[in-house]
Amino acid sequence: MNTKSIESTEERKKLKRTARKKAAPKAKRASTVARGSMKKKVKQIAKGQTRKR
Repeated sequence: MNTKSIESTEERKKLKRTARKKAAPKAKRASTVARGSMKKKVKQIAKGQTRKR
C-alpha cells in the first residue's frame, strides 16, 4: 500500500491497519520447514597456513 502522499502519521497508521485487516491471512508454515535453531548448521572450512611473501 502506497501512503507516501499522506502527511499525517495517524491517518497513515489507520489506513495501513485497515489494509492489513482486509488482507488474506498467511498460511501456517509447513512442519517440514526448519526455522531458526532447527536449521542445519554450515560447517566452517578450516583455514590453511598463509603463504609468506
